[in-house]
Amino acid sequence: MKAYYLHMLLFFAFLLFVWVGVWIWGSYRERRLQEKIAHTPFPETYRNLLRKFPYYTLLPDADRTKLQHSILRFIETKEFKGIGLEVTDEMKATIAYYACLPVLHLPGDFCYEQLKTILVYPSDIVLDHVREEGGIYSKERFLIEGQSASDTVVLAWHEVKAQAYHLRRNNVVIHEFAHEIDFIDGMADGVPPMEKSLYDAWVRHLFGTYERLRQKAMQNRAWGKYKLLGEYAATNEAEFFAVVSERFFESPETLKKHFPELYETLKAFYRLDPYALLHEEAKRSDAK
Repeated sequence: MKAYYLHMLLFFAFLLFVWVGVWIWGSYRERRLQEKIAHTPFPETYRNLLRKFPYYTLLPDADRTKLQHSILRFIETKEFKGIGLEVTDEMKATIAYYACLPVLHLPGDFCYEQLKTILVYPSDIVLDHVREEGGIYSKERFLIEGQSASDTVVLAWHEVKAQAYHLRRNNVVIHEFAHEIDFIDGMADGVPPMEKSLYDAWVRHLFGTYERLRQKAMQNRAWGKYKLLGEYAATNEAEFFAVVSERFFESPETLKKHFPELYETLKAFYRLDPYALLHEEAKRSDAK
């Protein structure tokens, strides 16, 4: 019996030793990565590109510096794979910008640690889906702009580029990376990890709006202001969160006008105010 407990003690001591070793190695690699990024000048080609994107030039200097660091970290830690095309610096910088902007002020040095691979297709991706209804199977084909599973994001470059330079209501990168934020706790349920103080407002305003949108979609009439959110947002809670995240960054003025509580809830979560940034730009333009 003593031998048994001794073996168990040695076994758990070994596991502890392995865990400590992995933790030390992980900390060492993280420190080396941070040092590498800190000593890597932000490429001027990236900077020139980012100046053409919405919000970048409107951010305070400290936020731009932090965003540049996040972009370098993102590009360094993710594997970009082109499917039928060669991945360029423009692709990397564009995707990284719209992935990192929403998480700029999330707690910690957040950089989608669970994400490993980004697959870039030249245009919309064709998916085959087999549907069963009453024992009858049918094959359907769908065209999609993007898709995400916790460790992989798939994007159609044609759509990414078309949406990158102007606010257009839709943004596939923001949409798919909202799913990645949602995946952090292991579940795509429309409730990303958040401070407890935000949860009540989240349930009341996001899920409340989702339920009202779902009723509109089921009736398919009298959409009114819910047309801004669209039928796809009524698919489930996860898609609703991804779509309203798009609207928050792409149509902040319209979202704030028609869904002020929803806008304020997202502002509290993302710790960004796109509406205020755009209006500050308008004031500066008027002053000129």
